[in-house]
Amino acid sequence: MSSALNYLRDEGVLKADPILDQVAAVSCGVCDGVPVLDLDYEEDSEAEADSNFVLTGSGQIVEVQATGEKRGFSRAEFDRLFSLAEIGCTELFALQKAALEAVRR
Repeated sequence: MSSALNYLRDEGVLKADPILDQVAAVSCGVCDGVPVLDLDYEEDSEAEADSNFVLTGSGQIVEVQATGEKRGFSRAEFDRLFSLAEIGCTELFALQKAALEAVRR
């Protein structure tokens, strides 16, 4: 628990650590038939399908939003987008942990 959270707990404002898990969000899409992680503006505006995934560090799904922009997309394409989202969120979780460790030093 961070020092600010420890302070709030010591003061009785918090009874327990409110941080239950990590959370991260990424966008994915199908551009020219290719699944892509972390769409930039141009890719997003031209995507055949796009999606947003919010995942937790323990592998839970918080939110999924997917839209066929120019065409529908297959289950296989969706599964590939979800796999890319897991890869991207895993990278973000590692960066979050590194940032917290740097703050604690």
